[in-house]
Amino acid sequence: MNDQIFETVVTTVDAGGQPHVAPMGVRYRGEQVILMPFRPSTTLDNIATTGHAVLNLVTDTRVFAGSVTARLLGRRDWPLLPAERIHGVRLAMALGHVELTLAHQSDDPERPVLTLARLHAVQHAPFIGFNRAQSAVIEGAVLVSRLGMLAPAKVDAELAYLQIAIDKTAGAEEREAWGWLLEAVARHRAGDAASAASNKDASA
Repeated sequence: MNDQIFETVVTTVDAGGQPHVAPMGVRYRGEQVILMPFRPSTTLDNIATTGHAVLNLVTDTRVFAGSVTARLLGRRDWPLLPAERIHGVRLAMALGHVELTLAHQSDDPERPVLTLARLHAVQHAPFIGFNRAQSAVIEGAVLVSRLGMLAPAKVDAELAYLQIAIDKTAGAEEREAWGWLLEAVARHRAGDAASAASNKDASA
């Protein structure tokens, strides 16, 4: 398997048609797409139920930032369009999308491996490349998704370095996305501080 991971956005629906949007790193093995979601995962549940997913290729990094900060800041609704060959949806902003069907699932209590086959691929707009700020937002989104796992000092150091790219090359979309990430970090830490104070009061 190719160990390179490519940052994309995966859209799925549940049995009732309720959509779910999730940034996910994917691997490519020939024409197959490999997903390895951590449990619990709405994406995993939806694919297991419907057997389908849509891979979205986007440059609007607000989707990455908005999705990973949804728990702290509230979920944002992204414009969606119906998929063309499967029961599912794609992001309206996608430069391209690939409709996928589940070919094989290797179960694992922590991180199952989903092998998906391509059914249909469409290019909607040309990809002109990422600027440094877009890449910084994606890296920042990965950090925010792991706030409960990383030391605050490491998060601060990484964010400070990424801030350089934001300051030099960000447009309005990237600055908005970056603001969401910083706000989520602040709220996460405020919540931890409040929890620690509550525990201290309870033990006094």
